[in-house]
Amino acid sequence: MDLKELKALVRLMEGGDLEELEVAEGDRRVRIRRRSSDSQPVIRTGGPVGAKVAAAPAIAAAETTGLVPIESPMVGTFYRAPAPGAEPYVKEGDAIQKGTVVCIVEAMKLMNEIESEVAGRIVRVMAENGKPVEFGQPLFLVEPA
Repeated sequence: MDLKELKALVRLMEGGDLEELEVAEGDRRVRIRRRSSDSQPVIRTGGPVGAKVAAAPAIAAAETTGLVPIESPMVGTFYRAPAPGAEPYVKEGDAIQKGTVVCIVEAMKLMNEIESEVAGRIVRVMAENGKPVEFGQPLFLVEPA
């Protein structure tokens, strides 16, 4: 299942009265469930039983006012650099353009370069290098140019 299909499933959840949706494709399984307190969908993908994904740190709304998140387009492992020991793609304070590669998310043994969809300056790195990330999890906060 690719990113386009996952986004379509999320739109289906947002546009309808569905509380939960589960899709199986081969040995992969995706379950999308609405949170009880709001209408934002939560996506869980099938993986090893008992596997845990680190939660994104909570940030006060006042700290993020005017900032644009760069979100993970998939479930996977977040890497700040192209190789172990290499310099990170971007650091806090770096200026970026639309299309700048900011990190890698490894999913199913594939290294997916994540590009910025906004020009600006990296204000905060939100994910921890080498740790799992969820679909839609903020990876960076950007002050738009």
